[in-house]
Amino acid sequence: MFLKCRTLRGVQMRPKVDNPETGHSHDELCEAGKHLYAAALRAGRIARCEIDAAPCLIDLALLHPDPDDPQWLRPVPPSIALNQLIHPIEREIQQRRQRALSLADAFEPFMTITTAAPPATQAINVLEGLAVINAELDRVMDECSVELLTVQPGSGRRPETVKAGLRRVEPLLGRGVQMRTLYQHTARHHSATMGYVERISPYGLEVRTLEEIIDRLIIVDRKVAFIPARSDRQVALELRHEGLVQYLVGVFEQFWLHGIPWDEEIVTYAPAHNGISGIQRSIAKLLVEGHVDEAIARRLGMNVRTCRAHIAKLASTLGSGSRAQLGYLIARSGILDQEQDIPQPQPQPGADQEQLRGHD
Repeated sequence: MFLKCRTLRGVQMRPKVDNPETGHSHDELCEAGKHLYAAALRAGRIARCEIDAAPCLIDLALLHPDPDDPQWLRPVPPSIALNQLIHPIEREIQQRRQRALSLADAFEPFMTITTAAPPATQAINVLEGLAVINAELDRVMDECSVELLTVQPGSGRRPETVKAGLRRVEPLLGRGVQMRTLYQHTARHHSATMGYVERISPYGLEVRTLEEIIDRLIIVDRKVAFIPARSDRQVALELRHEGLVQYLVGVFEQFWLHGIPWDEEIVTYAPAHNGISGIQRSIAKLLVEGHVDEAIARRLGMNVRTCRAHIAKLASTLGSGSRAQLGYLIARSGILDQEQDIPQPQPQPGADQEQLRGHD
């Protein structure tokens, strides 16, 4: 960031020099600076080495180099210095006043138009554009006082997105707001998400993960909900209808019930029978249902390359040489049988086979 300063030689760009250790600011005259400026006015000049403790003298253009000796600085007369500092402020005030008058003139024709009174509560508000979405989200989050529920699908958000999320929730930490977040299992290996959870968890954030979850969802105080309205997330819906919001709260609670706490091991990813892991069984189920690689990766929160690597391992384990054969081998292998580990009752001699089949 740069500060625009005026000197007797014109306009220069100077870096901002706020120093948290000394308390100096680029736009205020410190006590040391006041004494040094007074001394320079009395003596007519001051040694350059004497102002190290008061950089504000240079930032405020109260001193300028001595043309005869670069080791010395000469003071700008107070009347000139004050005018140079006040003039930009007065000009900005004048510009803002003119802007206000222009806006008033532009809206004057509309003041006589009678419009229908809007409903007390806008049940569904369409937000278009990331800037509009983020601004409204920030405004609602500032009012959050009880609970924040979020669903974040995918393998992990971009670092800048995580940083923005951290900026939003940090003010909630001191209010005792209860925060719960659902991620997909793949987010456990995403460095930015791991850092976010590590930063917020000590303040009460609860995190659980699932293999598959719904699209992004944010619920504030069980009164306002935000959901995406388009796949590119450039359009979102702000929901304030009590019935809709409570329905989404119920959906969240259902997923939360089946989620695995962040600090617990994901047993569904452990190798299972015949060397086929839980994630590979999930991929196999989606393959049999006819989903393409991109759709499977999106639903399981991983990139397509990782998804295809799992498919290749699955094909190798089952001995498949083609995609069509893989589907057949998956079905024949029985890996999708949810009750494959439960002993099934054996038919007794003479039992009615039709009756047993009716309980399959």
